[in-house]
Amino acid sequence: MSSKPFASSKPCLPDWLNRLMGATLPCVDGAAIEVAGQRLVMREGILRAEQLLSVTQAQTKDAFAFIWSGQDRFQQDEDLALMGDWYRQMYGDVANEPWWADYGERPVLLEAGCGAGISALGLFGRKLNDVRYLGVDISTAVEAAARRFAGQGIEDAVFLQTSLLEVPVPDASVDVIYSQGVLHHTDSTRSAILALARKLKQGGRFMFYVYKKKGPIREFTDDYVRAKLQTMTQEESWRAMLPLTRFGKYLGDLKIEIDVPEAINVLDIPAGRIDLQRFFYWHIFKAFHHEKWNEDELNHINLDWYAPVNSHRQTPEEVRDWCTAAGLSVEREHVQESGITVIARKTVSN
Repeated sequence: MSSKPFASSKPCLPDWLNRLMGATLPCVDGAAIEVAGQRLVMREGILRAEQLLSVTQAQTKDAFAFIWSGQDRFQQDEDLALMGDWYRQMYGDVANEPWWADYGERPVLLEAGCGAGISALGLFGRKLNDVRYLGVDISTAVEAAARRFAGQGIEDAVFLQTSLLEVPVPDASVDVIYSQGVLHHTDSTRSAILALARKLKQGGRFMFYVYKKKGPIREFTDDYVRAKLQTMTQEESWRAMLPLTRFGKYLGDLKIEIDVPEAINVLDIPAGRIDLQRFFYWHIFKAFHHEKWNEDELNHINLDWYAPVNSHRQTPEEVRDWCTAAGLSVEREHVQESGITVIARKTVSN
């Protein structure tokens, strides 16, 4: 391996991360260090784990690296604003919650599964200037996240490429953990919640969103399409999604409502009026539509759902039980057809 300084105005990692991880972390490309039993190598300013946990996690890493490689997607400020509005519907206005004061001047915020950095920027906004941010992702999407944060002027942010199940920080060392739509992409959602909860200090908060189990037709279709994509290359899966994406856009552009006269309980379809595109979306197959997003971005959203082989869905009852097992007390639960959002406080060591 070569041993040369990373070409950046900020080549070294901040002192707070050295203290948090209990090690003097390398600042040169190719340098390696073992922390918490995990070998990490510095490449292009980002510490990266040498090994992954499982074959399915490796597939997840590759899938998301491909999906998030599109540099021209979701680059506009209005994209962040739209997503921020959606996240605030789920979590509330967490950037201005008074409980941040419980953690001192600059709390440690760990994002488990940061992807390209969009969700944290959308939800927390300028609050990220008031925290010590550590973004972790299993894929090379961390590179896009680092560029995004720099572009938004967020300076005290560090990124690691590793599994969220093996974040190399001590137990009881993190103030707040945020994980938006990621825990269900591990080998076990329950195990991921338990593993991350151990990293929280007593009184720390865990904010996460996981997929909710849906009706039988949608569940069947999701698994059927996902299995189909596993036989394709990433480029082939992108092209295979395009007809579905275009059909979703066609349905959305129709702006037609239908009336389900009575609940079809055997298929978990409720009664009532619903937009035709949303009927397909919730009960038949995922074909996302938003009139302000282009075909590339819509296809991105659909592939983000179908591509990972790990994509567990759960019930609210299961999530509550897992929080209890992790020593978490649920403060906020927001259940939508798409998923389950939780803010929970660490009250018991697990």
